[in-house]
Amino acid sequence: MRDEGTDNRLGAYLRARRELVTPEQAGIPPGRNRRVPGLRREEVALLAGISPDYYLRLERGRDRNPSPQVLESLARVLRLDDVERTYLLDLAAPRPKAPRRRRPEQVPPRAHQLLAHLQIPAFVEGRAFDVLASNAMAVALSPRLRPGRNRLRSFFLDPEERAFHHDWEKAAAGFVAALRTTIGDDVDDPRFVELVGELALSSQRFRTLWARHDVRALDGGTTTVHHPVVGDLRLHRDKLPLDDLILVVYYPDKGDDSDEKLRLLAALSPAGPGVTAPDTTARTTDKP
Repeated sequence: MRDEGTDNRLGAYLRARRELVTPEQAGIPPGRNRRVPGLRREEVALLAGISPDYYLRLERGRDRNPSPQVLESLARVLRLDDVERTYLLDLAAPRPKAPRRRRPEQVPPRAHQLLAHLQIPAFVEGRAFDVLASNAMAVALSPRLRPGRNRLRSFFLDPEERAFHHDWEKAAAGFVAALRTTIGDDVDDPRFVELVGELALSSQRFRTLWARHDVRALDGGTTTVHHPVVGDLRLHRDKLPLDDLILVVYYPDKGDDSDEKLRLLAALSPAGPGVTAPDTTARTTDKP
């Protein structure tokens, strides 16, 4: 991640977001022969009520302590939502001098017991979307949810993921934005550096989305997936905190077509719906 300017994350974010706002969105006549995507620096400065020179210093990292008032004005001009606005404010906040040491990601024993009792697809993931534990229903839904796999790596490098997601492009954008939110200010964390570096080298789509600097809330939602055996499934996805990890569950509306298909999938699963897949404490490099 060093090549995107980890020492000037505020400037990189401002530049990326500026390029995504069209002149029409900002109320500026588009004109002709515009050489930059989105807004020019001087246009952002004018709309935010600051000098062009000061905005240039912000983008180039020469001034890293803008006031909250300036940041709020920039958030308005750049059309940031609440999550993006909070991210912008955090970028300008002082970073701790000493790097934080995180404990190794280990699934507590009670989580394995919980997974074994759940009759719906469920798994535990770490901060970098490593699958640390899963139940048989999760593996029956997607073999990429086995412990030891990395969901982000599978998503961009495994061709079967494109067929699995009905709207792969939308899901891809949300996944990368969630990764950037998860990273926060841990830009030097070796696991994140390794993962982002590998995906940036291997996937053009990941590189494009990563350059947008999108962020999004780490919440659930509803998705439609295509299972090769039972067909389309419309599933709700919830993410529940589990110490420093996340428990992810997928479930359908009670009594609808997807509910019936999920029951069929459980019946077809050789291990049965409640058997916990073996946990791997050490991360493995999954191969598509």
